[in-house]
Amino acid sequence: MRPAALDLSALDFGALATEASGCTRCELASTRTTVVFGVGDPHARLMFVGEGPGRDEDLSGQPFVGRSGKLLDRLIAEELGMDRTQCYIANVVMCRPPQNRDPRPAEMDACRPFLERKIALIAPEVIVSLGNVATRALLGTPDGIRSLRGRSYPFGGAVLVPTYHPAAALRSGGEVVAEMRADLVRAKRALAGTPG
Repeated sequence: MRPAALDLSALDFGALATEASGCTRCELASTRTTVVFGVGDPHARLMFVGEGPGRDEDLSGQPFVGRSGKLLDRLIAEELGMDRTQCYIANVVMCRPPQNRDPRPAEMDACRPFLERKIALIAPEVIVSLGNVATRALLGTPDGIRSLRGRSYPFGGAVLVPTYHPAAALRSGGEVVAEMRADLVRAKRALAGTPG
């Protein structure tokens, strides 16, 4: 069942976070410890979107704080010369799916108004989608990350750069990390207004 339409268009960032903190629009609300709204600069030029919180994120209330987060932080620093306070990091869903399974379509639909409002308020110039779930959700395509990464896509007034989820890089090793680095260089060029 699709959740009823949710109009968040009048909410500023603080009010949106407050609204999200009590969200019960899908079944994930019943198993979460906390809502993982997002972290970083709400006026950032660069935004990262992952799929959903894991165990560490559910406990801390912040996205990408475990091993994947440490890798993401390192790659952001090394390839973009930034840290997480200079960008914004969020997920497609704000509550942890049980056993870290992929979010279901109804769960993503329930969270979509929150993500769309965050993107509208932040108005990033570049969005980096992390992995299959986030990339498919944002681009509205069934295609996988292997076929989508390596390019940039127009996304409203922004540019979307798909790359692997850091957890995939931790599992797969050097080649995937190298491709993530190349994608982050692509994001850096987009921030600089340089094609490619």
